[in-house]
Amino acid sequence: MALQPAAGARDRNPGEVDRNRRLCDRLAEVYRLWGYQEVDPPSIERLDTLEAGGAIAERELVRLASEEPLGLRPEFTASIARAACTRLADRPRPLRLWTCGPTFRCSIGEAGQRITETLQSGVELLGEPSTAADSELMHLLLAATARLGLQPCHQPTLLVGHHGLLDALLEQLPSGMRLATRRALTDFDALALGQLELPDARRQGLQTLLALRGDPAQVLYQLEQWLGPVPLLESLAATLAAVAPAAARHRVRLQLDPTFQPHFDLYDGLVLKLVCQGPDAPMAIASGGRYDGLVRRFGPDPTQAAGTGFAFSIEAIRELLAAAAPCADDQAPWLVASASGNLALVLERLAELHQHRVAAELHGAACASEAEARELAEQRGCRGAIWLAG
Repeated sequence: MALQPAAGARDRNPGEVDRNRRLCDRLAEVYRLWGYQEVDPPSIERLDTLEAGGAIAERELVRLASEEPLGLRPEFTASIARAACTRLADRPRPLRLWTCGPTFRCSIGEAGQRITETLQSGVELLGEPSTAADSELMHLLLAATARLGLQPCHQPTLLVGHHGLLDALLEQLPSGMRLATRRALTDFDALALGQLELPDARRQGLQTLLALRGDPAQVLYQLEQWLGPVPLLESLAATLAAVAPAAARHRVRLQLDPTFQPHFDLYDGLVLKLVCQGPDAPMAIASGGRYDGLVRRFGPDPTQAAGTGFAFSIEAIRELLAAAAPCADDQAPWLVASASGNLALVLERLAELHQHRVAAELHGAACASEAEARELAEQRGCRGAIWLAG
C-alpha cells in the first residue's frame, strides 16, 4: 500500500486549511460588495472545453479514463464562459460571477508525470465589451488585494500588458517572422531574439522593447514614438490613469510591460499579473485579463462576446504571508483542563466559551498545575490554557 500522496499532491494540515479558508472568505466579502454572485463550475469538463480553442496545451490537462474525452479543469475561465453562454444565457448582461475551488495541471519532467492541485479564488465579468470592464476588474483586484494582509516588504506590483500592443508592434515585421519574434519577446529570450534574421536596426529596436517596462506614462510615451497616437494607446492610457489613484491608495505599484503575456494563451486584450516579493524570489499571486474570443467560441450572440476576469492563487498567498511573519494564533483554540480531570466541570466551561463563539478544546485527563496546562497548550498549538482548580 502506498503511504505517500501522488507526485505533485500533498496533504494540507489543519493550520493550512484554516488559513486557506480565511483568505477565501476575505476575498469573497470583497466580491460580494462589488455585486458578484457565486457559481460552482464542475471539476470535470470535456477536453474541448478545457483546451479553450487551443489556448491551453493538451499536455497540461489531467485526462480521465472514460468513454468521453474528459479532464479536470486547469483553471475556471473556460468553464464559466461555457456556462454563461448556455445555462446562464438568458440572464441580463453583464454577468458578475465569482468562484473558489481546486484546479489541476499536469506536467512531464525527468521523474515522469506530475499532477499539481492548487486552490484558486477569482471573478469573471461577462457581457461588457467596453474598457469600463477592464477598469472595474483592476479596481476590484486592488480592493481584494488590500484584504489579504500583505506587508510593505512584499512590494506588490501589478504588471499590465495588452495583447494588442504586441500585435501592433509585430505588424512592422515580415509576416513570416512574427511568430518567432512574439515567442522570443514573451519568453524574455534575448538570445533567441538576437538570432532572428532581421536588419540590425530592427533587431536593436526589439531588444530595446524586451527591456521596456516600468512607469506606465513613460512606457506609453516610448510606445507612441514607435506606433504613433493609435487609439489602443489612448484607451490604455485612460484605463491606467483611472486605476492609478486606487493603486497608490492600496500601495500597489503599477508597471506597464508591452511583452508580458500570461502562461495560458486565453487572452486577447488587457492582461494582468500581481507579483509580490517573496523571501527568495518574486511570487505571482494573481493573474487574468480579457478573453472576448473565448466567449465568442461558446456563444452565438456576437454582442455578448466579451469577458474579463482574474484568479488569486490561495496557496501562494498563504505561503507568502507565512514566510513574512509567524502565523498569528488569535484564531487557535484555548485548551481547557482541570486539576482533578473533572470532565463535567471542563465540559461546562467549554460550553460557556462556545456560547460566546470562542474556540476551545477539551483536555479530559487530570492536569496537576497551570504550568503543565500551558505546556500542553503550547505543544498542541493552542492559543493558551484555561486551567480549572477543581
